[in-house]
Amino acid sequence: MTKISKSRKGLTLIEMVLTMAIIVILASIVMLGVGFYLDAANVAAADVNEHNESVEAVKEDVLDDKLDLE
Repeated sequence: MTKISKSRKGLTLIEMVLTMAIIVILASIVMLGVGFYLDAANVAAADVNEHNESVEAVKEDVLDDKLDLE
């Protein structure tokens, strides 16, 4: 009997293509998640800015009323 033993060094083309495909799929899933969280963060930031503007308007009204009383 003849022994057929090749010592394998490196990856085959199919293994490389499958590895790249898995990496691309995982990266696309991550990017979708990051996009979702970025949108949520932008909405939250807009709400905070709106709240801060309201607070500033109330402060100005209170100061104006205080000055009118003096």
